[in-house]
Amino acid sequence: MGRCPVLSGLRTPRDICKKVKRGCGGGFSPLVLGGGCAYLVLNRQEDWALVISSLADSVLRGAENITDTLSETFLEPRLRIGVTGLARAGKTVFITSLIANLLDRGRMPQLVAQSEGRILSAFLQPQPDDTVPRFDYESHLGALTARAPHWPDSTRAVSELRLSLKIAPSGLLSGLQGPRTLHLDIVDYPGEWLLDLGLLDKSFSQWSETIFARLATRPGGADLLAELKAVDSAQPLNEVTAKQLAASFTKGLHAARAAGFSDCSPGRFILPGELEGSPVLTFAPLSPNPGTPRKSLWREFERRFEAYKSRVVKPFFRDHFARIDRQVVLVDALGAIHAGPRAVEDLRQTLADTLSAFRPGPNAFLSQLLLGQRVEKILFAATKADHLHHSQHPRLTAIMEALTREARDRARFAGAETHALSLAALRATTEQTVTHGGRTLDCVSGTLLDSGKQAAFYPGALPEDPGHLLGPARDGAEGWLDQDYQIMRFAPARLTLKPGEGPPHIRLDRAAQFLIGDKL
Repeated sequence: MGRCPVLSGLRTPRDICKKVKRGCGGGFSPLVLGGGCAYLVLNRQEDWALVISSLADSVLRGAENITDTLSETFLEPRLRIGVTGLARAGKTVFITSLIANLLDRGRMPQLVAQSEGRILSAFLQPQPDDTVPRFDYESHLGALTARAPHWPDSTRAVSELRLSLKIAPSGLLSGLQGPRTLHLDIVDYPGEWLLDLGLLDKSFSQWSETIFARLATRPGGADLLAELKAVDSAQPLNEVTAKQLAASFTKGLHAARAAGFSDCSPGRFILPGELEGSPVLTFAPLSPNPGTPRKSLWREFERRFEAYKSRVVKPFFRDHFARIDRQVVLVDALGAIHAGPRAVEDLRQTLADTLSAFRPGPNAFLSQLLLGQRVEKILFAATKADHLHHSQHPRLTAIMEALTREARDRARFAGAETHALSLAALRATTEQTVTHGGRTLDCVSGTLLDSGKQAAFYPGALPEDPGHLLGPARDGAEGWLDQDYQIMRFAPARLTLKPGEGPPHIRLDRAAQFLIGDKL
């Protein structure tokens, strides 16, 4: 896009259109829509190509939505469930255990259709999307059930798997109907990519100011902030300088993630994939300086930021995220609590911001045809509940409800159904009561991931009132005054599964009932 000096000072779109019609040179063109005046200032052939491509994509996506809606209504229904997580929340283990426990449902009593005996069979189908990698369920399950079990590799890109359930009908007319099939398309994608959707509404200047404010409160952020603010953004673009700044910024994102902070966007800086080293990932925030000349560092970083939004973020939204019916957001709340008040506040704000990426609301037949797909159910789940004794699980759930209060209120207002709970997709510990210093402590015991030794662990008691955590977090406290919350890294326990049983878990069946129970 360009800016025409002849048009500067004209205040309304109508004035601009009149001026353009009289001619101002430079290849600028008006756009008149529906009898009203709008304007589109274009001076490059690729700008026009981008507009035409966006319009074509919108028409194509609308046609696909109508086709999918009609076929799912009159043929076999399909439910797309998106699974994402923030900072080591355990997405891969969650999906693997969910699939395994839907195939062998002996540990799923809270899934009502299973307790009623109406799920007749479950089987894996071929991957429905030819251009999306298949979720490697067999390899991940093999890692968890091996003689020396280990955690599978974390999510680094989008993947998908289809699980089909054959269900017996219920109700007064059940004797007149045969079994029906429900296809579950489970989509796995990095949480960092979800946070990128919040960039779509920001300019490069706004984004830079947001990053500078964030760095001021993060470990090691002061040095990076000083380095970035010292840059003369009006200097001519130099690729060596650009790479150095991008590398420093990326290093800061990794440091923040390791320190327990949740919002470490742009996500492709942490998980670049095939884009590593490309110009679209070679930029960094700069001090606002919009009056810089062309080919300056500021103007080029601004262009690359816009390219990141249009060529990385928007295609992800269009091809994957916008087609999701129901969403799971996994959260390592215990890790944030261990990292301290600032990490907890960052997590709370991040969870609230994630709702801006969703289009929450009911997916009625007409609304799907006219408005497109919407996320009708959102599950916020605190993972690693097996790191606590069961007596503390209600407190962890209450903290999760408090952390997601703002996000859940927004979704409910839009018509979506939300739920918060604590769970462990794979139980890696057992419970144990020990006496220490004259006190009786409810502990968990398991195999430590780093040393391989067996240990009993007491992480500290979570407060009954979540405000005792969220209050200091909002106030910017440096640390917890009256408690030191600890976490341990446990390896998966060796499993001995009976026929018909999936891996042991905590409340995974309740999560499944919320997500798919109404469709069964």
